[in-house]
Parts: sequence; C-alpha cells; structure tokens
Amino acid sequence: MNQKIENMIKECISYSDGGSFTSKEVFDKQKFAKMLIEECCQVLIQQGKGWEEFSRNPPRGQENNASAALFAAFRLKEDAVSEIKQHFGVEE
Repeated sequence: MNQKIENMIKECISYSDGGSFTSKEVFDKQKFAKMLIEECCQVLIQQGKGWEEFSRNPPRGQENNASAALFAAFRLKEDAVSEIKQHFGVEE
C-alpha cells in the first residue's frame, strides 16, 4: 500500500474504552470507504483538468481536437465523478 492509503487508514482508527483500563481500537469502515472514493474522484478531476488545459492550449496540429477534448474533460469531471459517488452511495 502507498502512504496515502496508510494515512487514510490511520484517520479512520479511533479508540474506545474497552473496560478494565484498556482501550479498544475501532476502524470506521464507512469513513474509509468514503475517503477512498473521494480520493479516486479527485484523480478523475485532475485528469479532466489536464484535458481542459490541452483544449485551451493545443499543440500545433492538434487544434481540431481541442474542442472535443474540452467537451470530454467536462463530461469526465461531471459524469464520471457523479456516477462513481452514486454507485457507492456517497453523498455529494
């Protein structure tokens, strides 16, 4: 696992009174799932921003592809992120 996942796991662990002067480690699975989905959506958003940049400043010879890239970037950010959150039941 990479460090981002390790950090998310740590954020989802809390401790509760286990009785007899002990504490019990509790892992919040829902919080972890929501954080993981949010992180994935942020990756998609960043990818979409890259396509937006391409559409605004296309390399020479790629001008005709720029408007299609802008549309694709917009749809990616709007549709894919929304679809992923809906699929996993994460509120926006």
